[in-house]
Formats: sequence, C-alpha cells, structure tokens
Amino acid sequence: MAMLEVKGIIPAMVTPLDQRENINEKALREMVNRYIEAGVHGLFCLGTNGEFFNLSFEEKLAVAQIVVDETRGRVPVYAGAGCAGTGETRRLAQRLEQAGVDALSVITPYFLTYTQPELQYHFEAVAGDTSLPIVLYTIPARTGNTLSVQTVAKLAELPNVVGIKDSSGSFDNILQLIDRTPESFSVLAGTDSLILSTLMAGGTGAIAATANIFPSAVTAIYEHWRAGEYEQAEQAQRVLRDLRASFSLGTLPSVLKAVLDEIGLSAGPARRPVAPLTPQALEEVRRMVSGYSEKGLL
Repeated sequence: MAMLEVKGIIPAMVTPLDQRENINEKALREMVNRYIEAGVHGLFCLGTNGEFFNLSFEEKLAVAQIVVDETRGRVPVYAGAGCAGTGETRRLAQRLEQAGVDALSVITPYFLTYTQPELQYHFEAVAGDTSLPIVLYTIPARTGNTLSVQTVAKLAELPNVVGIKDSSGSFDNILQLIDRTPESFSVLAGTDSLILSTLMAGGTGAIAATANIFPSAVTAIYEHWRAGEYEQAEQAQRVLRDLRASFSLGTLPSVLKAVLDEIGLSAGPARRPVAPLTPQALEEVRRMVSGYSEKGLL
C-alpha cells in the first residue's frame, strides 16, 4: 500500500475539556466537522496544543477514537504517540494503530537530554513496531531535545518515517531539512509564522495551532501558494500575526482555548497547573477577537 502523502494544512487540535477537566466529546466532534468543512488536509490530535503531556494513556486513546470516528475517513487523522520513554511510546503507537488513525506523530522523548544515537534508537524502535507512517516531531524549547539534521536524514531512510514537524522556530533548520532529506520526505512547519516561507522553500505544509481558530485562512495560505497566487498567500499568512502575538498572554494552550471559547467553540479550560487567563489577559484576547471580527475574519 502506498504511504500517506503528508501535505497541506493540518490543525494541531486542542483537546476540549469540560469544567471538571474531563474530555468534552461533543465539542471535540464539533471541532472535527468545523475543520473538515473549512477544507483542511488532515487533523492532528494529541500534540502539544492538545495537552498530550497532561492526558492519561486511556484518555489519549479516547481522544483518538473520537476523532477517527467523527472524521469517517474524510481526511487523514494524525495522532501524537510520543511519551517520555520508548516502551510507553511503542505501546501507545500500537494502540493508536488499532484505534484506526492514519499516521503517528512522534515527539522526541523529553525531560532528560538525550544523545543523537539515543534519539535515533528511540525512533527506530517505534517505527519498527507499527506499519503506520510516522511524522517526527521536534520542539526543542519544550522537550530539551533537538533532532539534528543528520539524525533526521538517517531516520528518513526508514520506510515508514515519512516526514517531520519542525517547531524549532529556525527557518535555517527547515531549509537544511528540506536540503538533506529525500524528495518524498515531507517537511512541515510547526511554527505558524513560517508556513508560507516553508512552502516556498520546498516544504509540503504545516501542522498549525492557529488553524484551530482560522482553519479557512490557514488553508488559504496553502491553496493560494499551490495556485501560484503568492500575494494572496502572503495576505492569508499575515492574518495569523495578532493571534500568534497573543499566545504569550498565558501558559500554553490557555490563550488558544480562551479564543475558541470567545468565538463560540467550547474548548473549556486547560488542565491544571495551567491556570485560566487573568482578567487583563482575557480583556486583551477579547479586544483581539473583536478586531478580527470587525475585519470579517471571524
């Protein structure tokens, strides 16, 4: 069977919770439909913005199962399988495969800082345990671990390692990855300010947190780029600026969830110890949302 072609705009979905911090299944199903109707090219659950690090093994499976069930094969479903250790990552990868996801995203292990051979061993072990395509995920600011370009190039030789989400924030790093990996290997922007630049440089798309709020605008970056309409693509990219700037008003993903709640999608609270936004921060978020509304963007 042909490996999944990893491309386009894939929202890095938040995990909606109720006021008691339990998974809100109804809201999650609504989100799936909203994003698919906006034309996204895939869905990614259980990533950083999905609070994977603060969900139990069972909850992760429940989220993946709900997303797979509601998507009904309309777009590929990517699910985050990365845990702190290799053993648990392998177990979760196998269970997510049984749950019917189309691809796995595997973040570097975290907490300890690992050598490149240790990271390579980890990904090889996980890839050997599943028939699903794997998208590597590097986000050094959160995990304390960087996948070097050399290590990615080695891992790209594995038949089911098909791409990488690069959230290093370094465009130079993205350029090197595009340069050093095979044509068939997908390099995806994980930093939403770099979506268009990544596409222009030969990347294939983005796993984007901002697509939770603006699925149509983020998808428009890709569609305009593909049609050669670079000025319109640049305008769509610019839409994300104020939203991205607001992320510093709270601990991830509290701002994203507050904005979703403001626009009528019940994302609920983030899990503690992430606190709700302060009244001042919430005020700023509301100002930003009404600014977007006035421009007809929300």
